[in-house]
Amino acid sequence: MAEVNSFFSSATPRLLSVLRIVSAFFFMLHGAQKLFGFLTPPGAQGPPLFSQVGIGGILEFFGGLLLLLGLFTRPVAFILSGMMAVAYFQMHLMGAVSKGNPGWFWPIAQGGNGGELAALYCFVFLFLAVAGGGEWSLDRLLRRR
Repeated sequence: MAEVNSFFSSATPRLLSVLRIVSAFFFMLHGAQKLFGFLTPPGAQGPPLFSQVGIGGILEFFGGLLLLLGLFTRPVAFILSGMMAVAYFQMHLMGAVSKGNPGWFWPIAQGGNGGELAALYCFVFLFLAVAGGGEWSLDRLLRRR
């Protein structure tokens, strides 16, 4: 049993980094869609840069890049967690309520608010704000000096 606990104890900091890297990469894709039209239909217009959605795209792409690198992980993750909480409540939950969706409370219900990804990002980023970037992060590399 001690060997199993030892494996999990030694693997945790590396898997924390994997969670951070994978989450940040996918989050950056959302920003790349908004800012650069990446993986959008041809001719689709992105939001104005200084609109709420445009600023969200900037935070998604560049905040995601910082998280991907593990640089300033805790403060960036805290900011992005708050951003995703606002996105969930403002865009998804209140958007569903204002449209009269019958399943407004449930993120994945038919006619629901569709906010499960925003809620998941919110809590993953909140976890990273507390746990840090893990073993494979620039934060850790810079702390060694």
